[in-house]
Amino acid sequence: MIRLAVDVMGGDHGVRVTLPACLAFLHRHEQAQLLLVGLPAAMAEVPAWASLASHPRCQLVEAQEVVDMDDPIEVALRRKKNSSMRLALQQVKDGAADVALSAGNTGALMAIARYVLKTLDGIDRPAIATQLPNAAGSATTVLDLGANVDCSPEHLLQFAVMGSALVSAISGQEAPSVGLLNIGEEVIKGNEIIKKTAELLRSAAKNGDLNFYGNVEGNDIFKGTTEIVVCDGFVGNVALKASEGLAKMIGDFIKEEFSRNIFTKIAAIVALPVLTSFKNRVDHRRYNGAALLGLRGLVFKSHGSADAVAFEAALTRAYDAAVHGLLDKVRQRIAHAAPLLGSAAAAPQTLPGQVG
Repeated sequence: MIRLAVDVMGGDHGVRVTLPACLAFLHRHEQAQLLLVGLPAAMAEVPAWASLASHPRCQLVEAQEVVDMDDPIEVALRRKKNSSMRLALQQVKDGAADVALSAGNTGALMAIARYVLKTLDGIDRPAIATQLPNAAGSATTVLDLGANVDCSPEHLLQFAVMGSALVSAISGQEAPSVGLLNIGEEVIKGNEIIKKTAELLRSAAKNGDLNFYGNVEGNDIFKGTTEIVVCDGFVGNVALKASEGLAKMIGDFIKEEFSRNIFTKIAAIVALPVLTSFKNRVDHRRYNGAALLGLRGLVFKSHGSADAVAFEAALTRAYDAAVHGLLDKVRQRIAHAAPLLGSAAAAPQTLPGQVG
């Protein structure tokens, strides 16, 4: 039985989205148990709570506070010690849950997770990793997506090692390919940080720590050139928002075509199967659920604006990570790459960013 601690209060929509998603998830996963962390009064207002409250694989963990989406990190970390977000993470630390999930404030989640769970030995900063759909019909894992804006080459190497562990755990690939995001494929391209990172990644590849493909460009993320793309959090967050914008644009285009005159409606009906297939392929909701890698416990982040379909996808991603032993695989890869990872503790530190 895999136990998931869910912060049901987080996100733009809170319990109106999270509770129906949790109920649907339980129906599809017979080996899952949910610890629903939230305010009982708010949960009771949602129809799905009646079924969840009596469900044999569902348990309430009562919280007294909620971390708001606009709360400063200091407030979330120091003043709201009984928040649903913090208590969900505490379930993982105490061994009551195998993984925690929240759709709440990203910066607060990262800060509280680092404080409660701590980072793994050999990792200076946790990274946020998620999948973006690609033209190959699968998805490209990208990290970091906003937790670390300023990164040293050592940080990026750590991200590559952790990303390899994530893809290996979920897909079963022993040596997923890693690309370093750059302004060109040539070795001479990029700033000094990127060039130094490429040297470290090549050394790691020779040592058998990862499968380094080389430099990749932004379009390679969506072409599926490599299974993993490594970048700093500033660039990664821009790529994430761009992909979400594309998915929304396609959906709006399909709706618009059906609202035009009779001729465009007929053309849209004929093209509907192709348009729908493409829309589903790039639908970011299917890929919702970002892993916070580098912590001494499994933590996943759902997009704050997620609907019930997207939040259920995040639950499934967190469940799959626990089933496939992601945390152990990250530890193993870090231990193997320890001589190269070094310490980047002296590099400038930045507060966790916001993914949304």
